[in-house]
Amino acid sequence: MSVLRPFRATDIFKFNNINLDVWTETYGISFYLQYLTRWPDLCCVQEAPSGRLMGYVLGKAEGTGTEWHGHVTALSVAPEYRRLSLGRKMMALLEFVSDETYKGFFVDLYVRCMNKVAIGMYEGLGYSVYRRVREYYGNLGLGPGGRDEEDAFDMRKPLSRDPQRRSVRANGRDVVVSAHDGSVL
Repeated sequence: MSVLRPFRATDIFKFNNINLDVWTETYGISFYLQYLTRWPDLCCVQEAPSGRLMGYVLGKAEGTGTEWHGHVTALSVAPEYRRLSLGRKMMALLEFVSDETYKGFFVDLYVRCMNKVAIGMYEGLGYSVYRRVREYYGNLGLGPGGRDEEDAFDMRKPLSRDPQRRSVRANGRDVVVSAHDGSVL
């Protein structure tokens, strides 16, 4: 049986099997350490009995006023451990801490518009598209003319402090904003 436990700094050296995936954004060591020092209760890993890491989630609390919320910076499960509900379990923990400890109004995340499997999972967890962010994911230089920026959906799920669901909207897929300044396009 696997265990869901807090993310430790030494886990950074054990998660290549998770990060070597086309959908996973990777960051520098200082980025992970910043999250672990500022929001340790929003960072966890799923670990197999063998000690192998199966997945992880990194989150933070941010915003002001009614925009105060939990944010999912990264959720990734190693390919060999997918379809075991590990992502759901890690999201449930992040949502619980965002609601009970940080008293957020909602949890949000960004997901590539082409990642249909992840979008379906998040919708199944109660998230909805709040807006589409143009060219959110950076240029890898692989597309026509060396440009291949990809749009992201900003997805949100209201928490208990938002019983009227003011943090979500019904027409989120129709609202398109610039990644550079947040202005509506």
